[in-house]
Amino acid sequence: MTDLAKLLKTTVDELDRLMTAKNVLGDPIDRDGVTVIPLVSFGFGFGAGGSATEGARDSGGSGAGGGVKPVAAIILDRNGARIESVQDATTSLAHVIADTASQMVERRAARKADKAAD
Repeated sequence: MTDLAKLLKTTVDELDRLMTAKNVLGDPIDRDGVTVIPLVSFGFGFGAGGSATEGARDSGGSGAGGGVKPVAAIILDRNGARIESVQDATTSLAHVIADTASQMVERRAARKADKAAD
């Protein structure tokens, strides 16, 4: 097996180990009769490439990146179970942008309708 093939196999094996449902549910936190179970979203990506030409040294390289983001928490207390969403600045910004874009489309459609009526 070439070095590049070993590198790719190691990378894929590690990603397979990391990307399990167990990693989406965090460790439960118990305090004062309340249990909180964090839920996260995670994603990873990688790329690799190389070349092996006759008479030259093999060359290769790889790169990877990933991220983990909290998305919600399951809360268990004397009232039952519920899910609380986690909204960060990015989520709020996305909602503002979507709302603004929707309003702009509606205004543009209204203007066209007004012009057509004239």
